[in-house]
Parts: sequence; C-alpha cells; structure tokens
Amino acid sequence: MHKNRPENPFEIRKSTASDQLKIANIHTKAFGEKKGPEIAELVRGLLNDKTAMPFLSLVAIEGEKTVGHILYTKANIIPAMASVSAQILAPLAILPEFQNKRIGAKLIKEGLNLLKETGVELVFVLGHPGYYPRSGFTPAGVLGFQAPYHIPEEHADAWMVQELGSGIIGRIKGAVQCSDVLDQPEHWRE
Repeated sequence: MHKNRPENPFEIRKSTASDQLKIANIHTKAFGEKKGPEIAELVRGLLNDKTAMPFLSLVAIEGEKTVGHILYTKANIIPAMASVSAQILAPLAILPEFQNKRIGAKLIKEGLNLLKETGVELVFVLGHPGYYPRSGFTPAGVLGFQAPYHIPEEHADAWMVQELGSGIIGRIKGAVQCSDVLDQPEHWRE
C-alpha cells in the first residue's frame, strides 16, 4: 500500500479486524437508516464467509478518521471452460460528508491494481451505470456474463465487468456464482 501524495490527504490500506466497527458505521451512514444496517450486516457476513475468500477489503483514512470502504470477494464462472480468477466488488461506501472527493474512485483503482497483481482477471459489480464506467467497467450481460440473479432489462447496464487480464472477455462466458452470503436475491436489486 502507499500513502497518497500531499494533494490527496487520505491513505488507502487493507482493513484489519480492528476496523470492523468503523466499516459498519461507514456503510450504515452511506446507505442511510433504511438500507445501511442491512449493508453493514452484509459486509460483516462477507468478511467471515469462507466462500468469499480470498477477498480484498480496503479502507480510506483521512487524518485519523476512516472515511471509506470497499470489498472485493471471490466469484466463479459456471461452466468453467477454463480457470478464471474473478471477484465481485460489493459494496463500496464513503461517509456522506466525504463523498464527491474521488475517494471511491481511488478505492476502486487501488483495489483493481492489487487484484491484478495477484492474478485476478475479471471483476464484476452491480452498481450505478453512471458511476462505475468512469473506473473502466462495462455492461457484462451483453458480453455473456449472467448475474447470480436475474437483472431486469431496464437495469441490465447496472451489471458490469472489468477485465484485468487480456483476452478473457470474448473467450469466456457463463453464469457468475458469488459467495454464500452474497447469494441472496435482495443483494441483486439495483
């Protein structure tokens, strides 16, 4: 990990067990009173889900305050025509008062760089189609990657993928299988 340059007053690092309460707070505040506790519980579950491993959990720190969190968990592609290393980005959250400062984009970029270094070839996300393409994601369904649960046609462009290794897209297609904790229909509504 690295500290960001002076023009970026925050640091990105791998999370530790001591960050879990702060991470839950970030998701609760970022997603609001109705959805926040559910997302915080999802994160707690994913961090303890053996089928989500290996995972990558990063936090953004400004000064002494933990202001953002991103989690990438293991995914499989069925049928596995070839061995492909894949992850799902879910969720990403920034404290409301720190949003619109490109912290989320920097968490995504750092995560993708670290995943690429470890040999991950594909990263999937179900997210806002106006946000994630800025970080290199593109609609996955039209490329032959089916989400773990049906995505309605009007939201099809919210199911996205990014290729970290060249030559995977177009060669591999199939249904994406996520970890047990994430494999619930309520987590697949955009």
